[in-house]
This record gives sequence, structure tokens and C-alpha cells, in this order.
Amino acid sequence: MNTIYKVQTDKSIFNAKNDLVNNLKTIGFGVLFELNFKDKVEEKGFKLANNFIMMDVCNPSTASEILTQNIEMGYILPCKVVIYENNDQRYVGLLKPTIMVDLISTEYRKIAQEIEEKMINAINLSA
Repeated sequence: MNTIYKVQTDKSIFNAKNDLVNNLKTIGFGVLFELNFKDKVEEKGFKLANNFIMMDVCNPSTASEILTQNIEMGYILPCKVVIYENNDQRYVGLLKPTIMVDLISTEYRKIAQEIEEKMINAINLSA
């Protein structure tokens, strides 16, 4: 079982990130939090060879509905997407919501599947 979906991109990670943010907006998702691990690690005096950007993204309407029904779903919300470099290659990916939702409640699998499909489409358009 693969818990992640990722695609390789020829874009810089920063261009891929900007395209991803824009593509997520078109499907009603927004970025709640963004962390550039390389910058953060270097602020602490350590080195990280590759860029790695993590973003928490969410569709506020869907998240509100789910959390109203089951507050424990907050353990897996918001969705995680990453843009990173590894061995001179760049990738855009996400932790699959369908895998994560089953850890809490299979009741929300259909919604997770719909979200995952939309996010994968946004990732593919961004790569």
C-alpha cells in the first residue's frame, strides 16, 4: 500500500509550488501553513542539502463539515502536500487522504477519495 502520491517535475520547486497553490485555489483549497525545511534547519545552524517545502492545505467547507461530525478527524487534517528536491530531481506529492482517513474512520472514505482525486489532478497540472 503506497501512502504517498508523487510526480516528478522539470520546474523549479518554487515555480511548482506557485503553480500548485494556484491550481489548489481553483478547486477551493487554500494553504493554511507553509514550511521550507531547508531554510528552517539552516536557521538552527544545520545543513540540509535539498530544498523541501511542506504545505498544509484545506478546503474550508469540507473541513468544517467533517470536523463538525467527528472532531477526531482533526488528527489527520489538513492535507499535506510537499515539493522537494532529491538527487537533482524535483517532485510534487501528497500524503494520500484515503490512507489517512482509514486510520480514524472509514465513514469518511468517499469524501477522502473525492479530495484525493482533486488534489492529484492539481498536482499533475502543477508538475
